[in-house]
Amino acid sequence: MDRGDNPSAAICGLCGEAFTLPEDEVDGNLPHVLLCGHIYCTSCLLSIECDSTIRCPDCEPADIEKTERAVDEALVRAAENHALLENIHETLKTGLEEQVKSDRARLEIEIKQAADKALHAIQKWKDVQLSQLSKLEARFSTSQAELSCIQERIKSLGIAMQMAREVRRVPFLEKYCTLDKVLETLQAPVDKQFFDMECITMGSGLSLCKFPPKGDQPGKSNRKSSWQRAETGNSNNISPSHSKPPSPQKQDQGSPRANRSSPQASSPSPRPRQRLNLSNHSSSPDHRTPDVIVEEIIDEGKGPAHPPTGPELANDKWRTQRKRKNLNQMTGNKRNVTQWVVVTHILNPSHFYVRYVAEKRESELLSKRINHFCCRESCHFTSCDRVETGSVIFVKQREGLWCRASVVAVTQSGCAESVKVCPVSQLASIRVFFIDFGQTRSFTIQSEDGSSESSLKTVNNHLRKVCEFVHAELDRFAPQAIRCSFKDLVPYDLSKGWSEQAQVEFRSVVGSAAVEMRPLGQDRDSLLVDLRKAPMDQSSDVPISIREYLVFIEVARFYSPVSLGRKPLSYYSPVYPKINEEANAVVSHINSPADFYIQLVDSMESLLLSAKLQECYNATTVSEEDDLKVYCPVIEQAYVARFEDKLWYRAQVIGHPGGRKVEVRYVDFGNKRILSVSDLRKIKDEFFALPSMAIQCCLSDVRPVDGESWTEACTNRFISLAHQKLVTIVATEPVLKMKPLPVKLFESGLNGPLANISELLVKEELACFKEELKSKNSRPAGDDSAIWDPPLDLDSAPEGVSTPDQNTSIEQNEEPVEFQPQLILPAQLKDLKVRVSHVNSPSSFYVQLSQYDSQLKRMCELVRKECALMEPDDDAVWKADMYCAAQINGVWERGQICTDVTSSKIAEVLRCDHGNKVKVHVSNLRTLPSYMIGSLTLECTLTDIRPAGGRSTWTATACDLISYYLTGASAVMTIKELTDDRPQPVILFCSNRTGQFVSIADFLASEGLALRERKPRSGSGDADDQKPKEANAQSPVRVTQTGGPDGDKKNTPSACNLLPIPHQSSLVCHPTHPKPAPRIIMSAEKVKTQLYQPPELPCLGHIQISVSAIGEDGIIYARTQDAECQLEPLRERIQQSMKTLPRQKPYTWKSVLGCAVIGSDMLWYRGQLLEVLGGHVKVQYVDHGLVENIPVVHVYPMLLCDDVPQLCMPCQLHSINPVGSRWHLDAVALLKELLLNRFVDMQVMELPSDPRGPLAVEIFLDGMSLSQIVCHHEYASMERPVPAQKGHGMINPPPLLDDWDFDTEGLRDSEEPMLGPFMYPNLPQEGEHFKVRVKHLWTPNELFLWPLEGAGDVKVDGETLDEALTRINEDINSLPRLSSFPHGSPCLAEYSDGQYYRAKLIRITSVEPVKILVQHVDFGSDDTLPLSKLRQMPTELLGFPSRALKVKVAGFKAPNVKTEEGMLPYSPGWSVKATMAMMDLLHSNITASVVTQEPELTVLLYNENEELVHLSLVSRGLAELA
Repeated sequence: MDRGDNPSAAICGLCGEAFTLPEDEVDGNLPHVLLCGHIYCTSCLLSIECDSTIRCPDCEPADIEKTERAVDEALVRAAENHALLENIHETLKTGLEEQVKSDRARLEIEIKQAADKALHAIQKWKDVQLSQLSKLEARFSTSQAELSCIQERIKSLGIAMQMAREVRRVPFLEKYCTLDKVLETLQAPVDKQFFDMECITMGSGLSLCKFPPKGDQPGKSNRKSSWQRAETGNSNNISPSHSKPPSPQKQDQGSPRANRSSPQASSPSPRPRQRLNLSNHSSSPDHRTPDVIVEEIIDEGKGPAHPPTGPELANDKWRTQRKRKNLNQMTGNKRNVTQWVVVTHILNPSHFYVRYVAEKRESELLSKRINHFCCRESCHFTSCDRVETGSVIFVKQREGLWCRASVVAVTQSGCAESVKVCPVSQLASIRVFFIDFGQTRSFTIQSEDGSSESSLKTVNNHLRKVCEFVHAELDRFAPQAIRCSFKDLVPYDLSKGWSEQAQVEFRSVVGSAAVEMRPLGQDRDSLLVDLRKAPMDQSSDVPISIREYLVFIEVARFYSPVSLGRKPLSYYSPVYPKINEEANAVVSHINSPADFYIQLVDSMESLLLSAKLQECYNATTVSEEDDLKVYCPVIEQAYVARFEDKLWYRAQVIGHPGGRKVEVRYVDFGNKRILSVSDLRKIKDEFFALPSMAIQCCLSDVRPVDGESWTEACTNRFISLAHQKLVTIVATEPVLKMKPLPVKLFESGLNGPLANISELLVKEELACFKEELKSKNSRPAGDDSAIWDPPLDLDSAPEGVSTPDQNTSIEQNEEPVEFQPQLILPAQLKDLKVRVSHVNSPSSFYVQLSQYDSQLKRMCELVRKECALMEPDDDAVWKADMYCAAQINGVWERGQICTDVTSSKIAEVLRCDHGNKVKVHVSNLRTLPSYMIGSLTLECTLTDIRPAGGRSTWTATACDLISYYLTGASAVMTIKELTDDRPQPVILFCSNRTGQFVSIADFLASEGLALRERKPRSGSGDADDQKPKEANAQSPVRVTQTGGPDGDKKNTPSACNLLPIPHQSSLVCHPTHPKPAPRIIMSAEKVKTQLYQPPELPCLGHIQISVSAIGEDGIIYARTQDAECQLEPLRERIQQSMKTLPRQKPYTWKSVLGCAVIGSDMLWYRGQLLEVLGGHVKVQYVDHGLVENIPVVHVYPMLLCDDVPQLCMPCQLHSINPVGSRWHLDAVALLKELLLNRFVDMQVMELPSDPRGPLAVEIFLDGMSLSQIVCHHEYASMERPVPAQKGHGMINPPPLLDDWDFDTEGLRDSEEPMLGPFMYPNLPQEGEHFKVRVKHLWTPNELFLWPLEGAGDVKVDGETLDEALTRINEDINSLPRLSSFPHGSPCLAEYSDGQYYRAKLIRITSVEPVKILVQHVDFGSDDTLPLSKLRQMPTELLGFPSRALKVKVAGFKAPNVKTEEGMLPYSPGWSVKATMAMMDLLHSNITASVVTQEPELTVLLYNENEELVHLSLVSRGLAELA
């Protein structure tokens, strides 16, 4: 079938025949598909078959070479891809390991922190449970009740005995007390069976689980502990009982009143500051209806007796139970039985009424109930009702206020006398007693027309009846007014009774304020109490006793001795001078030669105190002056008193002469005065810090001529010689603090002490010497052979003369040496021969006493014998402070481990017998026997000097110099004062080249490496003027001579000059030598304190901080906002806990860490002891970070508020290295100028492993990094660049920085905006080739380039960078000049063609004239320009990416062998020839591929032939392969 038969049949593409199927015996023309995809028929395939191979006629023959080349290229590409995959695999593997490592470290820290928190919680739960044991005493309520009952019985019996004695002594007092009750109390028998003695055998019944309940936090459990549940279960509720209020008749019989039960029955006393305003005056009658006349009964003793509500309440069962309950509670809490009350009504000091402040809520509830009842019709009087004496009714006290009252007297119309019962309609007048206020008032009923209805209406306007159900409702409310009387107080004039002035003064001092009531007993009709008015200033004021105040103003007096309930506040005793030592003083007051007062002049504290007193008390306001006024001075109490010169001084009350006068003694001067009480003021706490300045003295060596009293002439002469003059005193013997100090008094001159004032008085026959002094002076010469300063044993001593030291050594050599493992100082502490073994600084060096040389040799031999045969113990654990034997340089010595030995097996050991520290392997350590533990060296410090230059530590020059001269040298040492504290203060002398002994302290001062401490003595007679170098070489310190007055002044010790010798003849006749006083060695108290809790560290991220201090090491001390809020409450809590100064004692400061410091502002602070520097210590204020050197007397080894963590945390700049590895003083000054007392934004980068360690932080000032500022001033360098903020535009400063409200309008131009960094284009992926253009060449392998592909002209606001620059250059003068120059800040800089281009600031190259180095960011070149060629860059130019990228070319480096002569000056490794050759190579078409982008952009450069550019330089020897 051909195609004509079937036009739609498929045909062969080669021959055009149609494809047919085979039919019968005819073969078909079938289609066949070749491998290439073409289809041909069977005929065509047979025709093109050749050698059994069919080739497709449509396909051309393949190029074999091209195929092979394609395969090779594919293999090369595959190899590169394989290498890249391996690199990626290695990167991912390394990153995974780092991730695992960092997460492991983080999780370990979190696990450790969680464990620490759990341990802390358990410890806190333990502390809480232990603290509950303090309440265990309250569990024994039965024993407490019995004990309280017996105490009350003893107290009442003692009061009765005292009152009986006073009545026996003054029978007239019988009318002011109840004698029969006193006799009854005295004669009451004591029956032992009446008391329950079995209560002491009962247990508490408490038990405690081993662990807290599940789900509860230790210390914060919401469940009650076992003893708390027991207390709840055993609590007793007072059941109410209902009874009618008693009538006056029943009161006379002493019937008890109703008990009550209310929520306030056991409520504690309120705070002292609470005030309750209760009116004590009755409201005036209604002028529109003057039907009732109200009278208040005040007169005492006239008319019918008042209702005895006092005994009713005093004997009331409810009051008694309530009092006992409160007493048990307060006894369990160890508090005084006191209540806060308000005085509601006063008749006289022996008859007044009070109300408990604690019952205020109950009183308000009672008043509401009464007002509610009075509004009912059932409480209105009817014509059938009657008023009965003794009944309880409601009375309108003022409009809207109804009160309970007891009817005292009733008058019926038409009757002149009072009646017991009267109908309401016939009521003429009624007198009632307000049982809740204590007042008595009379009401006169006046009706308008005289009818019964009118009278009834008038009565109901002011009176209401109490129904039975209302009476039952009010039975549980006991009367609120308590009748009281001042204990042991009677009128000033017993014959006249209480005066009206007593009532007025009592009411004025009490007022309406709450006062403290102290029950002192109970009489038949009153509670015997004392009232104390709350002080205005709780920190320093003393509560005012109303009893003592009334006695002081002479309106009352005591009729029995009264003991004060508290000890008055007194000043510290004065600091006495040392025995047999000279001291300069001023005689402030003289009564006689046996009674005068002096002030030591060793400091300016007295002047500062006086100035502070005047400033504080003269600048007080009216309200402050009222708070400081004194109403009732207390004997021996400390006050501030005004003198005749109108100035304020510290004083002490010593007597009450009467007439509102007081006798005071001025504690800083010694004189006494009688002043008015208006010249006294209460003293504030800060004036208690200093002890009394005036020291009471007497002349020790003279007595009156007549042996009894001093004549007026002698006293006047003594005053003319010494009063208000500078004198020299010498204390001769110690005495008790309350007795005069015996002293010798000398007139003071420029050259030291002059005449003895005692001798002058004796010479003028105004006094005579004591007998013992005469007998001492009459002793023959040579009897007293005591020598104050024994001669020093020196090599230069004359031959044949044996000194005491030599004799002592000879005697010691004759006897066997006793083994002493520990250094024991000799009794003679002067001129000790020593050898300096090791020197750390002038404040820490070690000496060996020469007399212990034999002991040292013997000790070394014993240690060698003991340890030579020992085997090393590999399992031994060496801890800090353990003693050991160490083999050092082949010699066995005693040592002490300094720190715990870790896995490194290297131990730091202190050589006990030498003082220095060495590091040895643990294999060279042995256990030291206990009998060998000790040290034969003494750690010392030089006294009277301090580091020069205001530094707290010694400079390296001073340490090296003293170490060079002293290490291994022999010296002479004098210990000034022996204490247990180390280092020991000493004076050290060494011989110079000429053989003269020189003070090391003087030598350091002369070299300018040290400064002398301020001396307590003034004048030129100090011991410093008597330099040892002026003495003969035979005496390095001082030599005792008797060669005459001149020689005495120069060569005798200062103690020998205590008795001036008038002329030389007396030396020959009476050669007396003063004996040294017995040495008093004060042992230092060993005390140990812990550090304060570490600060609470913030989380990572941005926070606001307040910088409080900058350390010399660059550490920044800051407080968070939460810590700032805690600072002021903590300061107040510390001041309240420290009312007075603790007693100062010598302490061992080595184990003291946390301490309490009293600052220069006389306030207490928490501190940490850092270093002991002789008489000073270096402390750090833990809540402020400040470090100071302060005298040791201002530091106390105690912790203040140790439950509060440190508020100040140390911080350090992250990844910042100071120049020279230490912060320069200028850098620290810059940090202080920028940060101190400012709120700044801080980003916490890293938290320290040690909670006390510094945080790694970044600090920003107005958006600028502090690290960049410090690096800009070249004080430090960065380990890594500060991360720039992404994006572009202006950088917004962080909020809440310094909030200064300054109005700067019109004062300056608009601020220059701070622009962000430039943008950079996106580069292709690593390994991908892209075309670039080299913009600038720095070195052959450092250059600036620009990618040409994918970085076409970017348009911003429709214009390109070139168009924008052209537009800006046309009006360049309109742009302002630069005013700030931060590093990397964008700007516009003028190029050599006169056009401005984008640039960034690099650094300031010169100041005069100012020139700045800039870098053109679109070209890469640098230029140094003046300010006139720089402009502020518009913000829109930041939208264009930078056109010059700085890259490093990989694959080659500068040659190690320099064969070329011309080298680049800024990069000496590269030659000029190599640079020029590289420039030639880069002129062609260059392509690049990125190798890496971190830490810097690194690329490979290829030429047109796809060859590496640098291979040409390598082949020419201008570079080397990297």
